[in-house]
Amino acid sequence: MKNVLFTILAALAVLSCQSDKVRGGISFDEVVASRRSIRHFDASKTISEAEVRTLLSATQEAPSWMNLQPNRYYVAMSPEKLSAVREAIGERNAKNTEGVNVYIVTSFVRGQSGYFRGNVANELGDAWGAHDNGLGNAFLLLKARAMGFDTLLMGGRDGDALRSIFNIPEEETVMAVIAVGYRATDPQRPNRKSFDEIVKFY
Repeated sequence: MKNVLFTILAALAVLSCQSDKVRGGISFDEVVASRRSIRHFDASKTISEAEVRTLLSATQEAPSWMNLQPNRYYVAMSPEKLSAVREAIGERNAKNTEGVNVYIVTSFVRGQSGYFRGNVANELGDAWGAHDNGLGNAFLLLKARAMGFDTLLMGGRDGDALRSIFNIPEEETVMAVIAVGYRATDPQRPNRKSFDEIVKFY
């Protein structure tokens, strides 16, 4: 009887793992390995607002300084806003993201991360806000890939123009613009530094 019960539990465990694989699409290692900065998107495919909401919900799980959650996200999906963002990211980035129907502008509220009781906690100050924004963006990029989407994170942009487009408050620092869509080509993995070059054990 114990052997039968063990067999049933083992089978259920296997089925559960397979079910998780199907629900999640691909494993975490596959998500990390297949993520690329895409510069040629498939204009025939679009992403819905509901999908963007699911995508951005992942950023709420990202860690932040004292859980202050300073990150903010501004989503362009209307033709008017998409056109305005393309103007703000410059000709090269606009060309690289031609065909996408989602741009996400990220920012963080200054004076939160890197502060304790209103005072700067260490020499980095508001740089911790940029750090927390990067963590949120990383969650966004990986969640996008897990959902079958592709991204291009861009730092070349006109921050003042984006602030005007989305009426971003002055207390926020505008960070990146992230294009979200579907890859039209499958680029090769870029060269990476060796493990020993970036990691030191003591």
